[in-house]
Amino acid sequence: MTDDELIEKIRKDLAGQALEVLHPDRRRIFLKVAPEALVSAVRLLRDAYGFTHLSTISGVDKGETFEILYHLATTDTTVHVRTEIPKSHPHVESITPIIPGAILYERELQDMFGLSIDHIPDPRPLVLPDGWPAGNYPLRKDWKFERPEEIIPGGKS
Repeated sequence: MTDDELIEKIRKDLAGQALEVLHPDRRRIFLKVAPEALVSAVRLLRDAYGFTHLSTISGVDKGETFEILYHLATTDTTVHVRTEIPKSHPHVESITPIIPGAILYERELQDMFGLSIDHIPDPRPLVLPDGWPAGNYPLRKDWKFERPEEIIPGGKS
């Protein structure tokens, strides 16, 4: 199937849920969906088109919104499913029931951006150290790094 045929089939199958479909390069497709259409879009891509490999989930702080990109692949095509959620209500549904390996990336989004991943099977922190201050999300644009006081064991504090 050619890229154009795949794009047309995805547009048809998503029937209005696809807000935008871009094709910047051969075998690379960017699909933008509303947050409420995310789970059904990922399920369709997995079941109808064989996009079973989730290479990663990326997040971007765009100021008033967060953009989340789900990078799905087959052996010859990559589809980047994009959705935007407001910073004032940063909730998105978990895709872990569809692609179980997504849990690690979703937990990372919670830690680094402060997103709420609804219905995530295991919401514990993943990448930040124990004792990390609540409400500090290192990948948000408004986060300020405060260097801790250095303590040299056996030396001056």
